Amino acid sequence: MMTIKQIEVTVREITDGYLNNDEQGVRGYGGRLDIRPPYQREFIYNEREQQAVITTVLRGYPLNVMYWVRRSDDAEVPYEVMDGQQRTLSLCEYVAGKFSYDFKAFFNQPEDVQKKILDYRLTVYVCEGEASEKLEWFQTINIAGKPLNEQEIRNAVYAGPFVSDAKRHFSKSNCGAYRLGKDLVNGTPIRQDFLKKALEWMADHETRQGHRQSPVGYMAAHQHDANASPLWTYFQTVLNWAQTNFDMRRFRRIMKGLDWAALYDRFGAEALDTKALGERISLLMRDSEIQRPQGIIPYVLTGDERSLDLRAFPDDIKLAVWERQGHVCPSCGREYDFEFMEGDHITPWAEGGRTIEENCQMLCRDCNRRKGAK
Repeated sequence: MMTIKQIEVTVREITDGYLNNDEQGVRGYGGRLDIRPPYQREFIYNEREQQAVITTVLRGYPLNVMYWVRRSDDAEVPYEVMDGQQRTLSLCEYVAGKFSYDFKAFFNQPEDVQKKILDYRLTVYVCEGEASEKLEWFQTINIAGKPLNEQEIRNAVYAGPFVSDAKRHFSKSNCGAYRLGKDLVNGTPIRQDFLKKALEWMADHETRQGHRQSPVGYMAAHQHDANASPLWTYFQTVLNWAQTNFDMRRFRRIMKGLDWAALYDRFGAEALDTKALGERISLLMRDSEIQRPQGIIPYVLTGDERSLDLRAFPDDIKLAVWERQGHVCPSCGREYDFEFMEGDHITPWAEGGRTIEENCQMLCRDCNRRKGAK
């Protein structure tokens, strides 16, 4: 059962044993607190926000409640910051002499000012319980400051060697995932977008293999794995396949953000005619009927026109055709009000039909649905 208790700690206690290491993360509180575990986002407070934290402390204002999670009794580091990371880092960085306030480093401040900062008391709620309980709790309280996003919350809840190793590949500013996929995956590594996408792809991959999975389920199942090598390997395989089969120089603007894992799982074993694909993609990119160019690559592989968002007939054309037809559906011969009819391409787009009045007929909804289902 989850328990939450309130404690008070001083800045002096928090900064005791402060260590900031790119690989190991950031620790304080005598080595007992993961301020920024190695899988979480890097420091993101700007200078104005850092200064505001110190001002708050020096004026004796409350710095808002912070939230920690207590790990298992046998954990090497028993506590972890879930909310308040940036405020805690600002205090630790200032006391460590990493930036100045009012043109003075901490060590240049008068002794009484130093003492005021070090003796300042922080209010902390400490949560202990099951992963699912902590996840629900933190989603509820994560509403102020610079909120953690969904993946950062999951990282905190499912902490372990798997997530720590995953950060090495997916969560640094210039990590391997970013270098490989910056032109294919949306978002930034520092906000965990690349890790989130990799987990979504892997969960969908396992589901397609018959093992129903979700990103959270995958993290829970692999939380204590020694590393994240299978996740990293699959991510590389998917994106290497995309870059091998589609010319990034020519098609970069329509390649970013596609569900490359789904395409790889379906077509990765095929020997694709990359030259023919490239010629067809180039032709389609010049087609003004296509409203969603990002759907071109999925279309040339699957043949599903829905990915293209083809142009629909505007109301003025549909109204003119409806009047010309005498309000009658040419398929079933019944008369309908305008709102119960739909514009249909007489010659389909795939056969060269354009979205012009001469190629429009108004069908009733039932007839249009039956035609579309053929």
